Amino acid sequence: MKGVLLVNLGSPESTSPKDVKKYLDEFLMDPRVIDVNWLLRAFIVKGIVLHTRPKKSAAAYQKIWWKEGSPLIVISEKLQDKVQQKTNIPVSLAMRYGNMTIQKGMQELADKGVNDILLIPLYPQFAMATTETITVLADKIQKEHFLNIKLTHFPAFYNDENYIEVLSNSIQKQLKSVDYDHLLFSYHGIPERHIRKQDTTKSHCKIDGSCCNTPSVAHKTCYRHQCFEVTKKVAEKLKLKEDTYSTSFQSRLGMDQWLLPYTDRTIERIGLNGTKKIAVVCPAFVSDCLETLEEIAMEGKALFQEVGGENLTALSCLNDDENWVNLIGNWINNWSKNN
Repeated sequence: MKGVLLVNLGSPESTSPKDVKKYLDEFLMDPRVIDVNWLLRAFIVKGIVLHTRPKKSAAAYQKIWWKEGSPLIVISEKLQDKVQQKTNIPVSLAMRYGNMTIQKGMQELADKGVNDILLIPLYPQFAMATTETITVLADKIQKEHFLNIKLTHFPAFYNDENYIEVLSNSIQKQLKSVDYDHLLFSYHGIPERHIRKQDTTKSHCKIDGSCCNTPSVAHKTCYRHQCFEVTKKVAEKLKLKEDTYSTSFQSRLGMDQWLLPYTDRTIERIGLNGTKKIAVVCPAFVSDCLETLEEIAMEGKALFQEVGGENLTALSCLNDDENWVNLIGNWINNWSKNN
């Protein structure tokens, strides 16, 4: 019997500093998130970050927390429910971090008689700190606890034409009611070294602007290329003029060099250049979360206004959009029929 496991990032159980600290500990101690040796990672996370960041992050979560709970969890559960209505096979939901574990999600499916699981990481682009950490952990859990279950990984879908169509339509629909002069595509950032580590050719990725436009097998695991490709394909679909949109990367942590340009610096530059109204879309996320609802919609807006801008509008992620639900349902049903 076939089944599907949707997997997203995760969330603290509450906005209390204690719960946020527990969540950050699990998240930041993941070797695919902070990819240094265990001793150094433990020193950075447990010795420094967890003494200062939980209170700050808890305050940020308090700004965006819904009555029903974490926006990311609530939205993901709505998505799961709607997708389940599009297919006859069981659909479960899990998170990479937190209490809604991948093991629990797999067990839920196993209890329903499932022995063939399609794992769908809810990330359009491949990255070591997102897609890979999910698939590696899922494989480990399968080998340790579910030897009789076959596990199939759904690939990154950044260049799926149907996904681009759904994303473009969502953006276009929202922009109809927005007064804006510039559209910013803001993706979650990662350290540049992650790009080089994932370069299967060991020579292609220069992170100099040219490599992402030169065809290569390295693009299959190049997060930077995949982000710029989404921007390019959406811009073509929406017929955006070249000087009316740009791409940037948000949410950097620590002192390492992260992917450029940075979103906060880009917002500053756009405002200082005299642009008064901008819209920001975050295509690295399929569900609204702390990074979209607080970092962009609140902090980004305040920053833009500080440098002379009038208004920043944060566009919603796909969330439980009906076209997005239908697309996932189609992916699932096609897999079920052909495998």
